[in-house]
Amino acid sequence: MAKTKVEARAKRKHSIRRRMHGTAERPRLCVFRSARHMYCQVVDDVDRKTLAAASTLDEALREGLKGKKKKDQAKEVGAAVARKCLALKVEKVVFDRNGYQYHGRVMSLAAGAREAGLKF
Repeated sequence: MAKTKVEARAKRKHSIRRRMHGTAERPRLCVFRSARHMYCQVVDDVDRKTLAAASTLDEALREGLKGKKKKDQAKEVGAAVARKCLALKVEKVVFDRNGYQYHGRVMSLAAGAREAGLKF
């Protein structure tokens, strides 16, 4: 049994990643959540390349995120990464919640990506 929250999340993460991988046709949308920021990237695990990435620290997004709640910021990050994917002609992805519960900011990021046109 895991002793801390961090160890428990790592255990869930490895369990998920055993079954999930991204391909060129359907890359993996990976989410990382820190206390302050949200990061996500679209990864092709076969070629080991990051196709697109977005975060609350991006210069283009930073000004529009000021004064918004974290859930709203996460939704904007999801929409930004979806726009980048669609520009690369990637429409379908596999959502990797990275061991986090599908709730709150993670769910909001997924909703933003879906609304912007990604399918998963």
